[in-house]
Amino acid sequence: MKTRLGIHALLGSAIAVTTWAAAGTFAGAQTPLAIDSARITISGTSNIHSYTASTTTVRVRRAQLADGLQGADLWTGALKPGGVEAFEVVVPAASLTSPREGLDKNMHKALQVADHPEIAFRLLRIEAGPGATGALRAVGVLRIAGVEREVSFEITTERKGSLLGVEGRIALLMTDFGIKPPTAMLGMLKTDPKVIVAFETVLTVPLT
Repeated sequence: MKTRLGIHALLGSAIAVTTWAAAGTFAGAQTPLAIDSARITISGTSNIHSYTASTTTVRVRRAQLADGLQGADLWTGALKPGGVEAFEVVVPAASLTSPREGLDKNMHKALQVADHPEIAFRLLRIEAGPGATGALRAVGVLRIAGVEREVSFEITTERKGSLLGVEGRIALLMTDFGIKPPTAMLGMLKTDPKVIVAFETVLTVPLT
């Protein structure tokens, strides 16, 4: 059953996010959080063509649920306001790659990967959202190129046994994070500062 979560405005994020190796400790349980699979895709446009860049390399820096959340009802409780006490994911900025030749170098330069190697999303809270019954809003802090901004974004979730699929997307302005939109071809190619970040992840909590 799919649940619409209103997470208005991560990476996660967010910022979604091959395989994530992730570990966290839940309050009241010694069960690690694992991300079974994930992909984050950034798409944008220029005055000449559109472009995309993506990565499957993401890790959980910290994850903690409210005390007592475990077993079959873990995800149900986690998706309620107050269910998640801490959640932070990071993405190596240099892992973002594009199928379009020549884009990666300019993109990594714009992201300042040498000085700021990680893109991170830290969840602040999950709260009831407007609209349909069961809608939620997650608010967090996104850090790109060393600049932090509070953001929120919509996601959908799907329960599959002990797994939880999470998908979402958010529109961002590069300039909000101090990033100068990349140019190429002696300035003839100019990118639009607006980008769309889409993510899809599958979370799991081992039962053993």
